[in-house]
Amino acid sequence: MRKLFVVFLAATLGLGYLSYVWLNEPLALAAASLDLVVEPGSSPREVAVQVQQAGVAVNPALLYWWFRLSGRARQIKAGNYELESGTTPSSLLSKLVRGEEALRSVTLVEGWNFHQVREALKKADQLKAVTDVLPVEELMQQLGKPGVSPEGRFFPDTYSYAKGSSDLALLQRAARAMDRKLEAVWSQRSPQTQLKSPDEALILASLVEKETGRADDRPQIAAVFSNRLRMGMRLQTDPTVIYGLGPLFNGNLRRADLAADTPWNTYTRAGLPPTPIAMPGRGALLAAVQPAASKALYFVARGDGSSQFSATLDEHNRAVNKYLRGKP
Repeated sequence: MRKLFVVFLAATLGLGYLSYVWLNEPLALAAASLDLVVEPGSSPREVAVQVQQAGVAVNPALLYWWFRLSGRARQIKAGNYELESGTTPSSLLSKLVRGEEALRSVTLVEGWNFHQVREALKKADQLKAVTDVLPVEELMQQLGKPGVSPEGRFFPDTYSYAKGSSDLALLQRAARAMDRKLEAVWSQRSPQTQLKSPDEALILASLVEKETGRADDRPQIAAVFSNRLRMGMRLQTDPTVIYGLGPLFNGNLRRADLAADTPWNTYTRAGLPPTPIAMPGRGALLAAVQPAASKALYFVARGDGSSQFSATLDEHNRAVNKYLRGKP
């Protein structure tokens, strides 16, 4: 009896050792990096088969029994995973249980228009393009914003995504992010604001975003636009003209362009343009609803990225002579 016990103990220890070695031995992969897609609703047995089909040299029955014996088989999460050299059965299960999907990222830049957003999504690594052929109207309907222009509706930020996820899902996240940011800043609006709605705040913020990249100038520029709206003056901001010209703009804004009437030409039309012209960041959003306390009605670029602000046309003309024409 004692001899049988010793044999049993030795066999158990040997099996335990072999199991330990197998669990921590790197799996043989068909390539240095493999993509594993665990489909939603897959059973642990099906997941084991999917691992083998992805290019891992492993017995799916053995892998399945490891999943079962671990007690974590039902915790495996669906998703897109990247398996690299050195992956062991133990680390593989941990990755699947934690849902450590293979992530990529794409950055939507402050000041971009929607065309630039779509181009960035087309070039994004491993992002499934499902919206690039959709008309804008249909796309916005799928995003739950029927009849709304896409301009400015997506918050500029860096978004991580799982390999193989869709650009529609990413746009939904960016649209929700903008909705949240806009709601937050609208609740902080100045009592003296000329803006009547969050949409108007978004439009004004897009103008501020296109006029300057300097954080300290944004509230001043918002003040100029707010003062003009209060007085009924036209906003006369070049970025709106450029936006309205679209592909006709060749990089050189001419006097004739300023006179070319479009819905976005704030030289020919009073008030705010009908839609945003770009994606504003949080700084521009906040400046739009909290403009600086200023009487300025004009501003001109100093040439160093900052702007000179003036309350009267005479002051503005002197600033133009100084900073644009080099005259004292």
